[in-house]
Amino acid sequence: MCGDLRAANDGQPVVLMGWVNRRRDHGNLIFLDVRDRTGITQIVLDKERGAAAHLKAESARPEFVVAAVGQVRLRDADLRNPKMPTGDIEVVATELLLLNDAKTPPFSPAEDAIANEEVRLKYRYLDLRRPEMQHNFRLRHEVARAIRNYLSDDGFLEIETPFMTRSTPEGARDYLVPSRVHAGEFYALPQSPQIFKQILMVSGFDKYFQIARCFRDEDLRADRQPEFTQIDLETTFPSQERIFRIVEGFLTAAFKAANITLQPPFVQMTYDEAIRHYGIDKPDMRLPAMTDLTDTVTPDLRTQLKIEQALPILGFVIPSAGTLSGTQKRSLIEEIRTFFGETGLDFLDVARLKTNETFAPLAAAIADEMKPAEADLVVVITPKLGTPERWNYDPQWIYKKVGALRLELAKKFADKHGLFKQTGTAADYKFCWVTDFPMYEWDEEAKVWQAAHHPFTSPHEDDITSGRLVSDKGAVRALAYDIVLNGTELGSGSIRIHRKDVQAEIFRSLGMSDEEQKARFGFFLDALEYGTPPHGGIALGLDRIVMILAGATSLREVIAFPKTARAIDLMVDAPTPVSDQQLRDLSLRTVVRT
Repeated sequence: MCGDLRAANDGQPVVLMGWVNRRRDHGNLIFLDVRDRTGITQIVLDKERGAAAHLKAESARPEFVVAAVGQVRLRDADLRNPKMPTGDIEVVATELLLLNDAKTPPFSPAEDAIANEEVRLKYRYLDLRRPEMQHNFRLRHEVARAIRNYLSDDGFLEIETPFMTRSTPEGARDYLVPSRVHAGEFYALPQSPQIFKQILMVSGFDKYFQIARCFRDEDLRADRQPEFTQIDLETTFPSQERIFRIVEGFLTAAFKAANITLQPPFVQMTYDEAIRHYGIDKPDMRLPAMTDLTDTVTPDLRTQLKIEQALPILGFVIPSAGTLSGTQKRSLIEEIRTFFGETGLDFLDVARLKTNETFAPLAAAIADEMKPAEADLVVVITPKLGTPERWNYDPQWIYKKVGALRLELAKKFADKHGLFKQTGTAADYKFCWVTDFPMYEWDEEAKVWQAAHHPFTSPHEDDITSGRLVSDKGAVRALAYDIVLNGTELGSGSIRIHRKDVQAEIFRSLGMSDEEQKARFGFFLDALEYGTPPHGGIALGLDRIVMILAGATSLREVIAFPKTARAIDLMVDAPTPVSDQQLRDLSLRTVVRT
């Protein structure tokens, strides 16, 4: 292979095949850099050693497919290239075969970066030749193999579940597949193998996993695609801690494949703790947590500073942001106030408090609580008089809004604090588990409670026995958990409901009648009556794991043939209309919607 040869191969006869990466013509000497997925080797065509090969090299151009027969030799010391793994050697070719020519490509795979992403996606087969993309997919393969081997060695069986199933509610729109045999009826592509993996637990397969393809018809963004890959697993008789150890084990193996050594166990916190300390349920722990200053500001000081008495006061620091000029500080304060809009939240200028005899002790108390370094930016947010306790019916909205500001300012000052830079070590990766999510969330538009995770998640036992399922849905906690890395949710899981009576009660609590339960989930409720063991599991996004390990900013960098933000495959031009005959076969017709 083109990336294999080293100085130890000096004198060895070889055959190399690949693409012409670059061509340099020096008259009697022509140099071809020949590339395959392992790397690049320089080929020398010397007219005196092989006139026929030299003649063919004259017509070779970038992206021509060639085979070179020759002998490895060391380069002269002053001609060696330390930037190339093969830079100590070259191959002196005695024969050159032009296996295929190539049109001039719209961009060169030899380029490090291609600015126009649409052109990259249209000519994806050229884009994938680039060394960066080849590296990403080698990494993806090694990560997937490490996970598969770890779980297999731990006693998990890899079992495939169907792509064509029935439509079930899982939080996003289904992709529907019309049936030709059963006119007017549809299969759905699975958003996840959720019900099937639970049925596998009923079936006696105590440890299941699958690197599963999933499909969701939802609005796209950088870390979301309509089809994606999950590391899906389920096991019987689990505790949350047992599932955490399994996941930490295969993630350690996966990261080891990328030469990163993790040190589990990972940090754990409840959902409420995550919201209070980070303002989000997927905390980025590379940044300092928020500080609750509610008790630091006395009622008298609140009155003097016109701060709402009963609401929280929160602060955070952005490390190493540096000293701001007066103009920069005024601009930043205006930016923060624009960010909060009409919510009632406002910036408290701690620096100005220091200059006032009345408030200087408060400034000192805040500094004592937050402990900023000299170069840190201190941000304190207070609720003005009249700020509502709830916003869009959410009692935790202040924590979430301040948490969002924390992330925005962290991005703004990223070049200064450097906490997002990749060093190639385990310090780059901050994992945490978030547990005890709310069981339900209020849908204000529909005026109903919805399942916050999915309706097969088990609530805490004491929330069942206390009657909170009926009397206080907002207080019910789920045995649900997320694994988070650097502020990105890698995966979600839960301990499942394994009793039919509890599952039926959860369905009823979501407004589902007994008849609707039977119509939509009758087969599953029936299965729960035949000795279903306690079980639980999790699903992690393989694409997201590889994206983070590759240092990429979009899933499109680690999915071979991705869609655009408008869910279009530019390379094959999909989706497209189909023929009238195909529609008739499926008993379908299309109409133009006004």
